[in-house]
Amino acid sequence: MTRDTEERRDEHPEETATARTDGGVDAEGADDVALDPWGSSTVSDYRKLFEQFGIEAFDEILPEVPDPHYLMRRGVIFGHRDYRPVARAMREGEDFAALSGFMPTGDPHIGHKLVFDEIIWHQERGGDAYGLIADLEAHSARGLTWDEIDTHARDYVLSLLALGFDPEEGELYRQSDNREVQNLAFELGIEANFSELGAIYDFDGETDVSHMQSVVTQMADILYPQLEEPRPTVIPVGPDQDPHMRLARDLAARTRYFGVTEAYASFEVDDAERALLAEAYETLSERHPDETVRCGDAATYLENQRDPDATDAAATTADAVITMCKEAGKEPLRPRLRFVDRNATEEAFEALIEAVDGEKRVYDAHIDAFDLSREAAEDLAREVELDHGGYGFLPPSSLYHRFMTGLTGGKMSSSIPASHISLLDDPAEGYDKVKSATTGGRETAEEQRELGGEADECPVYELYAYLLAGDDDEFATEVYEECVGGERLCGGCKEQAAELMADFLEDHQEKRAEWEDKLDELDIELDSPRKRA
Repeated sequence: MTRDTEERRDEHPEETATARTDGGVDAEGADDVALDPWGSSTVSDYRKLFEQFGIEAFDEILPEVPDPHYLMRRGVIFGHRDYRPVARAMREGEDFAALSGFMPTGDPHIGHKLVFDEIIWHQERGGDAYGLIADLEAHSARGLTWDEIDTHARDYVLSLLALGFDPEEGELYRQSDNREVQNLAFELGIEANFSELGAIYDFDGETDVSHMQSVVTQMADILYPQLEEPRPTVIPVGPDQDPHMRLARDLAARTRYFGVTEAYASFEVDDAERALLAEAYETLSERHPDETVRCGDAATYLENQRDPDATDAAATTADAVITMCKEAGKEPLRPRLRFVDRNATEEAFEALIEAVDGEKRVYDAHIDAFDLSREAAEDLAREVELDHGGYGFLPPSSLYHRFMTGLTGGKMSSSIPASHISLLDDPAEGYDKVKSATTGGRETAEEQRELGGEADECPVYELYAYLLAGDDDEFATEVYEECVGGERLCGGCKEQAAELMADFLEDHQEKRAEWEDKLDELDIELDSPRKRA
């Protein structure tokens, strides 16, 4: 996992980054955002992910998270998709799950530790935790042999266990060995097509079928914790994996028997059109509280609101709504919850009709209910679906963490040994790598004391914030403030970091060795039978 740091603050003097002294920084940089699950993804400005892909800022939800992890508190976990159901489940002691996968293409390193820690933290807070080895993906997308995959898989599992994953309370599996995942992937594949995968992942006529199949398998992985029962599920990933999350959420919705939407009339509308109907209804209801609002009234209202000279998308939307309202004429405009038939069997549709209490209207492909809340409607739709053989999937949530900067600057890459610290490194080697790392220090000690260091641009400070300071926010803050205040010089800072790294690696190696003797007791096959000459 990498973080692009080629764009430095001094290239943008007009912008000032706000230091997060507890371990982060408001990212500044280029406008380019490239997310590729199998390539060299770069994120120069994390805010672009909010704008371009709809990722939400984690700071906004942080107060809702009980006893948040230090990666959350320090801004290392910077974004999320729909994490509130998971946070709510933690607060209320309800069932939830956390899952992430690891493609065994090289040694696990300190960048991977971010995900390991997130899975373990959710497990410690009562979640069912899943750690999967994406061996089918490694074989199809990266071309690794099964012998290579087996070696790396063993190393990933050992590090995950050494860091605190409880195999008795969680589940470890390989994609290639999990028949339930493979069966689910087959079913999900019915809801996806080549054109869609091509648009999302830039697949073309040269992309092999196994690579495409591995994508669908990953969708099944993401939804696997909900096979027995729908429940909030979070997938901690780097932002390069967001294409997978968007597709998984789409597929979760497509498999549902029923969609639940708000509606105001018998005809179907999209979100933008629905907003106009809502505006018309609310305004007219306030103006005439004792009168029934009809579609024709809404048409007149919207015509009066529309700029007659406008030709943009908003005007086109207004025209469409006006036309539909005129055609509906005297039909009352009333808020209601709509159950839309997506994949329901005839029996399930009839059962839903029977289950909806209060006033309702039944149509060929939807049911309108007038006395149900949104939450009650969602629960009812899921209950009927589950009773009639459906999955009832909840949209999976996700967390996104910043990429780590390589020790040599630029990107942290498994293919560049000097840029990263492997969790398999000898402690002395880890010590030497930190001592040789690039820093955010000035050219001379005098300049450092006068101007202060640039901690926000320093791979060594990242080591403190992401790993070495552990749960001690005070220590992380101290290192930051001493650096930017000119009190901390790079030589001493790197010496301290190198010693802490050596201690961490020594402890980690000891715990790996302890688990090495117990691997055979675990319910996971680490020697694949999938050999090919």
